[in-house]
Amino acid sequence: MIKSSNPALNASVFNNERSMTGSETMSIQGTVNKTGLLLLILTCVASVTWNRYFLGFNVSGLMMMGGIFGLITALITMFKKNIAHITAPAYVAFQGLFIGGLSATFEAMYPGIVIQAVGLTFSTLFCLLGAYKSGMIKVTENFKLGVAAATGGICLFYFITFILSLFGMPMTMFHGNGLLSIGLSLVVVGIAALNLVMDFDFIEQGAEQGAPKYMEWYAAFGLMVTLIWLYIEILRLLAKLQSRRD
Repeated sequence: MIKSSNPALNASVFNNERSMTGSETMSIQGTVNKTGLLLLILTCVASVTWNRYFLGFNVSGLMMMGGIFGLITALITMFKKNIAHITAPAYVAFQGLFIGGLSATFEAMYPGIVIQAVGLTFSTLFCLLGAYKSGMIKVTENFKLGVAAATGGICLFYFITFILSLFGMPMTMFHGNGLLSIGLSLVVVGIAALNLVMDFDFIEQGAEQGAPKYMEWYAAFGLMVTLIWLYIEILRLLAKLQSRRD
């Protein structure tokens, strides 16, 4: 059975879609190509809010729009996988608006932090891909259950802290630059990175099981969800570390 802690790539996705398979089936290379295209769209759109920020414009509205509509298109993609060729590019475009503004904000505070975060994100991606392909990391059932449980715990923690902040009770100990906050960020980055391994395994098995061709777009979307999460968490971690040195 295929399992993933990534909510976009859950255990039943490929099994549910396989019955609708036509003449063409999903391939790893096709998924890689579509992931590259989604990365290009994300980068191009992110440059819009990035440039506007450094030109002196207020980009908070664009960021909010990107965050809200990004969530909406992500949910649509998860429920309507056969239109992922439309919704996945829309998702990364909206996320680009958010990521560009967020990155520019951090870059203004800590010059050079964005290139560090991007470098660490892709270094993590390729190192884990190499470890997975070489067999250094075995995606066993216990591994899947552990990563899924840890990811769910992080989501629950974020939800609780968000609700508490709405009632004027922010958990500042987890959001400042203290050792506890940095330790939490390290754990989250680690869990996000392990989700990449889950995604690699899930995509490989999906291709082997003959999922429909359109699932390449959906698989690329799921991988982008994890990459964006990993980048944001690395960016936040680097900001906490740099703030301690200032």
